[in-house]
Amino acid sequence: MSSEVRWKICWENELEASDHAELADFFCKTYGPTGAFNAKPFETGRSWGGARPERRAIAYDSRGVASHMGLLRRFVRVGTTDLLVAELGLYGVRPDLEGLGIAHSVRAMFPVLRELSVPFAFGTVRHAMRNHMERYCRDGTANMMTGLRVRSTLPDAHSDLPATRTEDVLVLVVPVDRPMTEWPAGSLIERNGSEL
Repeated sequence: MSSEVRWKICWENELEASDHAELADFFCKTYGPTGAFNAKPFETGRSWGGARPERRAIAYDSRGVASHMGLLRRFVRVGTTDLLVAELGLYGVRPDLEGLGIAHSVRAMFPVLRELSVPFAFGTVRHAMRNHMERYCRDGTANMMTGLRVRSTLPDAHSDLPATRTEDVLVLVVPVDRPMTEWPAGSLIERNGSEL
């Protein structure tokens, strides 16, 4: 991203109502083109889709929000191992800046990951993002894993829907305080909550 971008790393409780409104608008415009349903959670001014992040990295430029990444510490179960991770999600880059984002977002968030002393950061992306993720993982900062399923709760309870869903997604793992060789074996990751 250009040098005109400034990053704000903040706790969730540091955001004002105006910040949430600006982020909700950003997510509607960023996620809307990928499918009308993808923008729906943000149409009411809410700035999170499933689980609410605990920290955010927000990039601003002269036009407003340029990029965003959320973080939530949680335990996941990989195979039979419970593992503390920092889940990374709510990633977005303003459409006019596409191609300039995820690496910058993770770099901006990395000092927070170190501060939180989590062994790994973890995130999921749809298979359509594979080429983008492969380019990002090329330098070894992150590892893309395939052939895994991730089970999550739905963000809202509905009497006519199951309480959970299992998805075949790409898993992104960033080693923080442990080497990648210590990531547990297993083909199913239990998120034990809603996706960030």
